[in-house]
Amino acid sequence: MSTQTTAARRSVRASRSASVRSKGRPGRRAGWTTPVLGFVGILAFLGVWELAPALGIVQAQYLPPASEVLASLAQDLGLALFWKAVGDTMSAWALGLAIAVVLATALGLLIGMSTFLRRATNSTIEFLRPIPSVGLIPLAVLLFGIKMESTLMLVVYASFWQVLIQVLYGVADVDAVAMNTAKSYGFSWWQRVRDVVFPTVLPYLMTGVRLAASVALILAITAELVIGSPGLGREIALAQSGGAISGMYALILATGLLGVVVNLAARWVERRVLSWHPSIRGEVAA
Repeated sequence: MSTQTTAARRSVRASRSASVRSKGRPGRRAGWTTPVLGFVGILAFLGVWELAPALGIVQAQYLPPASEVLASLAQDLGLALFWKAVGDTMSAWALGLAIAVVLATALGLLIGMSTFLRRATNSTIEFLRPIPSVGLIPLAVLLFGIKMESTLMLVVYASFWQVLIQVLYGVADVDAVAMNTAKSYGFSWWQRVRDVVFPTVLPYLMTGVRLAASVALILAITAELVIGSPGLGREIALAQSGGAISGMYALILATGLLGVVVNLAARWVERRVLSWHPSIRGEVAA
């Protein structure tokens, strides 16, 4: 009987160890297959792009081959004018995003912690939030002309709501028991914000910042494209009007690469700031 029991236990242990190994393998495989598959996907996309005009699926004068566009992008990388346009776009992006985050965080905490203000501003927020930022382009041009201030106005407006809504959700998620306990211990308003509210709001805030970072870049390039303020958007419009189709697509690719960089940077900052949060710790452990 004892021999059978021992054998059964060994069998169970062996099955468990095999199960653990089988579960561990996909995780290790995913560690290197994800970037490899992403690289393969990019190559496949470029291959289809290269073949489409060569096979006559689209006209090359409207969609040049990928090799021609990449060569044009490589030339742009050596031009000071290109980097000045990148600097103008990123300056408007960074400044507008910073203004939006500061304003939205301050107003979100102030409104979210007051029942009266939440009720008083709810209808106003729900009215203003759905207004498309591009709908404000005529107003921005009237106020600031074709300067960077017009781009900033659109970037701040679009990014502000992304952060504000997340902060309001975060304040609403604060544990009422923890707030009442802080009040009973005589915490001031600032102490309650610092020690109770902000740790709960921070994950929501970082999500809002990550979303706002992408939206800010989109609006910055859109404003430059439509208004003509300095930046990559204006260079795209100039290339299109001048018939430099390959150069236009090269600049579009540059904006896409900027978007990837912005998203990776926002995720890196989020992981660093929320390294203590269970969601991030679980992601790192995986």
